[in-house]
Amino acid sequence: MREVVTSTLGRRHFLAGVAAGVGTVALSSPLRAAANEEVRIAVLGAGGRGGELARTVHKSVPGAKMVAVADPDEKRAKSLADKVGAKAYTDLRTVLDLDDVDAVVITTCNHWHCLAAIWAIDAGKDVYVEKPLSHSQWEGRQVVEAAKKSGKIVQLGTQQRSDPIQMQARKFLHDDKALGAIQYVQANRLGVRGPIGKRDTPLTPPAEVDYDLWLGPAQDQPIMRNNFHYDWHWDWNTGSGEMGNWGVHILDDIRNVAYQDKVSTPSRMIAAGGRMGWNDAGQTPNVHFALFETEMFPTVIALSNMSIKPDARGGWKVPGGKPMTGPGSGYVVVCEGGYYLGQRGSGKAVDRDGKTIREFKANVSTVPAHLSNFVEAVKSRQSSSLAAPIENGHHSTGWCNLANVAMRCASSYNDDQVRSASDLEAWSAVLDDMHSSLKNYGADVSELKSGPMLTHDPETERFVGENADAANPFLRREYRAGYEIKPVA
Repeated sequence: MREVVTSTLGRRHFLAGVAAGVGTVALSSPLRAAANEEVRIAVLGAGGRGGELARTVHKSVPGAKMVAVADPDEKRAKSLADKVGAKAYTDLRTVLDLDDVDAVVITTCNHWHCLAAIWAIDAGKDVYVEKPLSHSQWEGRQVVEAAKKSGKIVQLGTQQRSDPIQMQARKFLHDDKALGAIQYVQANRLGVRGPIGKRDTPLTPPAEVDYDLWLGPAQDQPIMRNNFHYDWHWDWNTGSGEMGNWGVHILDDIRNVAYQDKVSTPSRMIAAGGRMGWNDAGQTPNVHFALFETEMFPTVIALSNMSIKPDARGGWKVPGGKPMTGPGSGYVVVCEGGYYLGQRGSGKAVDRDGKTIREFKANVSTVPAHLSNFVEAVKSRQSSSLAAPIENGHHSTGWCNLANVAMRCASSYNDDQVRSASDLEAWSAVLDDMHSSLKNYGADVSELKSGPMLTHDPETERFVGENADAANPFLRREYRAGYEIKPVA
């Protein structure tokens, strides 16, 4: 096993500053890789996603080399480093002080993404950061501004942006206008996940984990779930729920294909759902439905980690056409003359009579393609060549952050209020599906919650008008001492 290098602030004086939350941004970097040189990469976070990306860099990305792995879990860092021929570290700050690291791939817990990215930019590194970009919308904006100020190459890990299907479908819908005008979009993530347990006494973190470092910006709160790793997704302190997990991928696809990236974030939103039926320690909803209004057309998203029968997705109907069933993890772009069904790795256009008129497929492994896109941009220093530039990723993450805010503002469920938010047939159909599926699952519908309609200003990235005072506090979190994110001026 390789030796794990423990925390040391090393040579560079800036690390002491950024550890205290000082957001200084390097204006130039001595680590810039020449076009014919290997880009030396460190992966920060050695969990499942970190392992996948580290192995991809190691085996499948020309012009890149794995040199370091950092994780506050010593065993995880060692194990992954051995598999990819890299050195293992427990403290990412040590890695950021290394002269033989040109770029980092950030696969930490969600609550670490922005701080790790800003520290890396401050250290002169280029950054590939996994989705969601941010744990709160304000901190995502700081990463965007740090990237702009520094000139660093910064990409979000929404790898479906590197699938040719995306631009083919976009052209089909908008340039060819093959299905007529878009009327609305329905998005789905219907994937079963089980409960995470509920302990009588707090979980003790594994001995091999530097827990203070693992917490980083998050608050030191008791962990009442059964498993330390991964299930942090379902705790607001460290995760973003299913909306910030699969939701980012699907809503990013919609922003790309349906909206042509012309809408940054929605202007109005309302949400309903809850954590239903499990009585576990999870805080994020396992059932979450939201309506987004934009200046172009609305989008409805339905997320559930509980069983939903495939025939319980009624109401998705092209005006004057036949009912349709959409993908469990994907979206339906409903147009005047038919609809487009999009999901990871495939797409299909269907006319009003239910006849398939075109299928979209591409033999592309998107993770290596997306990482290769990043590496080539690092070499060329052309951020315009990125498939998922960081401000675009900030906007896609924003849809999910705002949907989570709408859920966190929720109180007792008010069906009349939620239904009256829109006269869109699909919105009422989603609410009907939610009620029927919960009853079928044996969950108590009285546990549902709903929030008020919220108005959001995409320019200021703040809520405005009625209910803004309840929502705006969720746009920025409180950080622990030593792990603060400061405004990037």
